[in-house]
Amino acid sequence: MARRIDVTGAGGVRLAAWEFGDPPKRDPAALLPEQAGPPGPETHGRDPYDRGLPEESGATPGVLLLHGLMGRASHWASTARWLSERHRAVALDQRGHGQSGKPPQASFTREAYVEDAEAALEQVGLTQVVLVGHAMGALTAWQLAAKRPDLVHGLIICDMRASALGAASQREWADWFKSWPVPFATLADVRKWFGEDDPWVERPNPARGEFYAEVMHESSDGWRPVFEPGQMLKSRETWVYDAHWEELAQVRCPALVVRGQDGELGRAEAQEMVRVLPSGQYAEVADAGHLVHYDQPEAWRAAIEPFLDGVLTP
Repeated sequence: MARRIDVTGAGGVRLAAWEFGDPPKRDPAALLPEQAGPPGPETHGRDPYDRGLPEESGATPGVLLLHGLMGRASHWASTARWLSERHRAVALDQRGHGQSGKPPQASFTREAYVEDAEAALEQVGLTQVVLVGHAMGALTAWQLAAKRPDLVHGLIICDMRASALGAASQREWADWFKSWPVPFATLADVRKWFGEDDPWVERPNPARGEFYAEVMHESSDGWRPVFEPGQMLKSRETWVYDAHWEELAQVRCPALVVRGQDGELGRAEAQEMVRVLPSGQYAEVADAGHLVHYDQPEAWRAAIEPFLDGVLTP
């Protein structure tokens, strides 16, 4: 079960946060006047989630999950449901992604992404939170942890580099987007192209196919991404040209760096990130690529569970 919580992000952009599991009940007498009344309408279709306000009258410890570029909150569903057995687990559709707003005039800067995550914590009612981020979401997580140590109690960085990637990388991504054979006739075609036929795929990877099928929606002429590729490139160009070691060193909370054995974050750089972090730890997931939590979900959970138990257990 997941329910939607509407969040207002930086510049007034509408964001969708999703709380997984069954949140604890609250006393109706504790409701603020503006929180009283019947629940909002249900959403139907691809995301059958309920809309609603946080079930908690005050802030509570928990976990905020931040997806990577092109991702969406539902990519965290398996992890979030597992977390919700013991903790409050919320995943955010970041601006330009999932069911969050995609206004053409919106800012897609690093500052905007960080402010969105900060707004989500405050409006959803999470404090002493552990941030779990994948790829771009991990960068957002450690930048927020550096900015708001009062809010962030722990940090998990999944397969994100701290070094600059450079102009060549950005050009490769622009060319890659142009190579997509959109629209796809069926979701099966999506799974096959991203899991087998994409030139970036070295060997068949069904998990990658499923990952991209999750970010498609059906339009009048076939299946297209729920995001605008141009906005993704704008988002990416705000961080690929710069290194982010300085902000990493400013993170004061316990932090776990997780890499897939065959992912984009090399072992040497990951271990250097651990060294730079004032309180860093390291974990590696075997037989996993960049999409660690999709490739090896059980091994991913095993890798992060001891860390979470250490920072979230009273």
